[in-house]
Amino acid sequence: MSAPPSYRSTVSALAFGQIICWAALYYAFSSFVLPMQRALGWSKPALMGAFTVGLALWGATSYAVGAAIDRGRGRAVMGFGAALAGAGFLLWSRVDSLPMLYLTWALLGAAMAMTLYEPAFNVLTKRFPDRYVRGITTLTLVGGFASTLSFPACAWLMAWCGWRGALAVVGALLLLVVAPLHTWALRGTPQHAVPHARPDAAADSTLHDALRERSFWLLTASFTFYSFAAAALWAHLMPAFAAKGRSEAQALAVVVWFGPAQVLGRLLHYVFGRRITPRVLGLAVLGGLPVSLAIFALADHTLALLVFALLFGFANGLVTIVRGSLVPDYFGREHVGRISGAMSGIALLARAAAPLATAWLLLALPGYREMLLVLSAVGVAALVAFALAERPARS
Repeated sequence: MSAPPSYRSTVSALAFGQIICWAALYYAFSSFVLPMQRALGWSKPALMGAFTVGLALWGATSYAVGAAIDRGRGRAVMGFGAALAGAGFLLWSRVDSLPMLYLTWALLGAAMAMTLYEPAFNVLTKRFPDRYVRGITTLTLVGGFASTLSFPACAWLMAWCGWRGALAVVGALLLLVVAPLHTWALRGTPQHAVPHARPDAAADSTLHDALRERSFWLLTASFTFYSFAAAALWAHLMPAFAAKGRSEAQALAVVVWFGPAQVLGRLLHYVFGRRITPRVLGLAVLGGLPVSLAIFALADHTLALLVFALLFGFANGLVTIVRGSLVPDYFGREHVGRISGAMSGIALLARAAAPLATAWLLLALPGYREMLLVLSAVGVAALVAFALAERPARS
């Protein structure tokens, strides 16, 4: 039997898979909202409901995916996840009814749980226990360009072969390229994939301890508000630009800066992060969200819109790092999986509800400007909750 791929080959393959999977499964939906609405005549809330179903299934299946990886089935999870994503896009390209669209996004939501970041992080941690941190950093750096790839690629594909053809091309890429690549990259067991002995950490908080801490609930509220506002923006991004009277090309000239800003934020953190505490970084990141959304709501000048893209991308690139570093800093490392899972479960529900909730909100508001200001206020609430969440004292 041939030797398993090297560390570098595995990380490179998974990084390629991450940028394609994030571009397709998370960022592409907004690009297809208006073409589908024109072609099929469905309302915006009905379309956003499909994305909500996908996000809800992502959250609902995440625990089962993690358990499967813990049992050594990471290769099957990531290979099947990419294949399921490809099949879902092919099915999406044929939808002619709302129930079929919702079923498609239920499948794509499960595929999200099997492919986007967390399963790749967990697989790397198990396969390369001494080198996984740099591998995870590489995945987030490469994945940060997914939004930069997604919007122009979707626009080009739709101009070339229509929205149905574009979906079919993406499905074929996932099914015929990414799925086999995942399967190849994770074959065999590297020689050094041995479990680490965990040190005793009697002073660390259990989940039961954390649930009794005020800071746990404030942090949960903060990340839930952030998830809601960010997910709502991603789902309504292209329609919001259209409401400003911007053409698709003008919108793309702005949104392509999300990816570089995300990557810049992660690079700066990689270089200088040891000098900044997670709390200080969190205050800066969470402060960037409401400011960027307010700029997007009120500004019409291209320069101001570029400032929005850079500020939002910078904050969005660092928020995962903030949460990942703050939870063990506040509650210890021994039970970080359970504590983080409890926090993320609530945030995932908010993220799932955001596209549909804001679509209905639009029916009660004059337009996207007002909706974006509401989301900016949600961002302020996230910042306030974070600022009030002080580090608990542990014995």
